[in-house]
Amino acid sequence: MTTDLTSLSASELSDSIHARQVACTEVMQACLERIDRLNPTYNAIVNLAPRDALQTQARECDEELARGHSRGWLHGIPQAIKDTGHALGFPSTMGSRVLAGNMPRNDSIMTERMKNAGCIVIGKTNMPELGLGSHTFNTLFGATPNAWDITVSAGGSSGGAAVALAQRMLPVADGSDFMGSLRNPAGWNHIFGMRPSQGRVPYGPGADVWVDQLGTEGPMARSVRDLARLLATQSGHDPRQPLSINGSVDVSGIRYTPQGLQGLRVGWLGDLGGHLAMEEGILNVCEDALRAMQNAGAMVEPMKLGYDTQALWDCWLVWRRALVGPKVAALLPMPGAAELLKPEAMWEYENSLKLSYMDFQKASQRRTAFYHHLLKVFEHCDVLALPVAQAWPFPIEERWPKQIGERAMDTYHRWMECTIYATLAGLPAISLPAGFHPQKPWPMGIQLIGKPQGDVALLQVAASYEAVRSEWLQRRPD
Repeated sequence: MTTDLTSLSASELSDSIHARQVACTEVMQACLERIDRLNPTYNAIVNLAPRDALQTQARECDEELARGHSRGWLHGIPQAIKDTGHALGFPSTMGSRVLAGNMPRNDSIMTERMKNAGCIVIGKTNMPELGLGSHTFNTLFGATPNAWDITVSAGGSSGGAAVALAQRMLPVADGSDFMGSLRNPAGWNHIFGMRPSQGRVPYGPGADVWVDQLGTEGPMARSVRDLARLLATQSGHDPRQPLSINGSVDVSGIRYTPQGLQGLRVGWLGDLGGHLAMEEGILNVCEDALRAMQNAGAMVEPMKLGYDTQALWDCWLVWRRALVGPKVAALLPMPGAAELLKPEAMWEYENSLKLSYMDFQKASQRRTAFYHHLLKVFEHCDVLALPVAQAWPFPIEERWPKQIGERAMDTYHRWMECTIYATLAGLPAISLPAGFHPQKPWPMGIQLIGKPQGDVALLQVAASYEAVRSEWLQRRPD
């Protein structure tokens, strides 16, 4: 093939590999050459495996295919795992110097499933330390700049994955999402990212499998077809995660045509009536995306959330501290940990010590009430729409935006408040490329929140949106 292999989607590569039009070794070679050229600038992939070892694995994939055996749709396709996940042979550092030599004994469930579908793990993708904050930087590997402008943030925490995708170093990628970590970097890098329903993709196994359910792993891709196929690979019950959802998602019926937008009821939440501080221009690009949907037959109506937003933020702070605090506490006995861990991690830990069980139970009841409220909201719409971030990509040397407009940000994550609603309710949410800054090359996304376990319906909306804006979505960074 004369086509630049790195420009192909994972599905296109899969078709070409299985048709024996291209060898897995050729795909690996093209991928590694692009990483060699671009990764010194973008720092998206860390702990890359030795080239010889990767080419040996690619040759084995070619030999298996020659014997008529395919491992799956990802057969021989290079993949780098976000550094929150475990992959045998690679340190699980979570971007922290404290964990720089932390070698896992097993693959995580998601890695195991992607390997079973045929991928070759080539390394890990960069992230903020411990996944805290939507800005991919750490003192172990350094910062990952935006794929469209190296002077600004890539977002996070799945920033390395998003940039590797946008710059065609990977054909498809995985990530995780607690507070927008699949949605925010996807929006800031002009790709698709999906936070699946709570329990759709078994996370871990971790230290706790009962309460710690707010974070979830999921797919990122440059096309909705790849996004859907990777989610199908990642999803399904695993007994090690007893609350995971039975059955993998069936994406075979998704239509990649505009018809899926006809009659779709979209509730546009905007900035929640002024509650969310929002930089100028963000609502405009999101409304442009909604107009494209409207032109294809969707019914877009401004809508109020109808719930106490401050109470939800207070609920979020309790849940986040309750889940993050013990993870930081587990690291503190390690040599030098208290001095090495980022201040934001120590802030979460110290605040978690102030929580009582009564605080946590009240916050859990608040989540429950909010979920039941949203069930009533969804009687009047099919999806809810919000911006994917409240700020445009900010200078890479800043830790986080201290101010949006005239409003000071009182925590390191307040500027990502728009992402907590899907998380608290355990609902699926997808980030669609929406538009660009009027003067800068910075992308912005819009997030659509679906009904409970409505992952496939949400993917159908995304597929129809992609069909409507297909040419524009092909824009790529220099």
